[in-house]
Amino acid sequence: MNALEVSGLKKSYGDFSLDVSFALEQGKITGFIGRNGAGKTTTIKSLLGFVHPDAGEIRFFSMPFAENEMKIKSRLGVVLGGVNYYAQKRLSAVAAVTSRFYPEWDDSLYRKYMRLFSLDESKRISELSAGMKVKFSLALALSHSADLLILDEPTSGLDPVSRDELLDIFISLSQDEGKTVFCSTHITSDLDRCADNIIYLKQGRIAENEPLCTLLQKYSVVRFSADNAPNGAELIGVRREKDGMSALVRNSELPAGVESAPAGLEDIMLHIEREDETK
Repeated sequence: MNALEVSGLKKSYGDFSLDVSFALEQGKITGFIGRNGAGKTTTIKSLLGFVHPDAGEIRFFSMPFAENEMKIKSRLGVVLGGVNYYAQKRLSAVAAVTSRFYPEWDDSLYRKYMRLFSLDESKRISELSAGMKVKFSLALALSHSADLLILDEPTSGLDPVSRDELLDIFISLSQDEGKTVFCSTHITSDLDRCADNIIYLKQGRIAENEPLCTLLQKYSVVRFSADNAPNGAELIGVRREKDGMSALVRNSELPAGVESAPAGLEDIMLHIEREDETK
C-alpha cells in the first residue's frame, strides 16, 4: 500500500513548470532531492494545500486530498528545518495550543516522545538548540499519531552529531513504528545513510525515482586526465577536479579495464546536473 500517490501534478510559474507523478511506499523513507529551483518546495506546498496545482491528483492513504483534507491532515506530521515558535513560550504552552487542532492528540504519546528526545517541556523555545527545535517539532507531529511525516530540510544548519541523532530517529520511526517519511534535503549524505527510496527532481521533472540501492548500482565514477578520456561509454557531467577530470558512467556501459569507483548519491546528482553542459 502507498501512503501517497501523486498523478500528473502540474504547476507553472513564468518560465518554470512542474510536472510530476510518484508514489511513497508505506513504512519507507523516501529522499526528495534536487537543486534549488527544481520544484521541491512547490511540490511539498502542493501536497499540503498551500499551493493550488494547475492539474493532477493527490491521494493520501488512497483518499483524494481535495475531498478529505481535514481527515488527511490529521494523519500528517510536517517538520520544517529552522522552525521558529514564539521564543519566550514554554514548550508545554506550545504543545497545549497545538493539541487543540488535532482531535487525535494523545498526551501519553506526546510525553513518550518528549522523553525519547530528552526534551524538558518547562524550557522556553529560546533555550533550545536548532537540533532540539527539530526534535520538538517531531514530538508535536507524532503526538497526534501521524502516519506520514513530511520533512523539509529537517537537518539544515545542524552539527554532524545532531544530524546523526535525527537520522537514527527517522530510521527508528520507519523500521520500528511503520511511519512513512518523505524527506526533502540538500544533504545527500544523510539520505545515503537512511533512505530506502530516492526521488530526484531536475528542472520540474523527475530524473530518477527508485530504491536507493538500485540507483547506486546504476552508476560509477571514472577519473581521467583531459587527454585520456575513456572510450566506449557516455560520460555524464564531466567535472574538473584537482588532479584531472571525473564523470559519471552507467555501469551497463562501463568498458572493460576502465578503473572506476562506486558513485554516491552526491556524485550522481552533481554529475547529472552538469549533463546538459557536456552535451
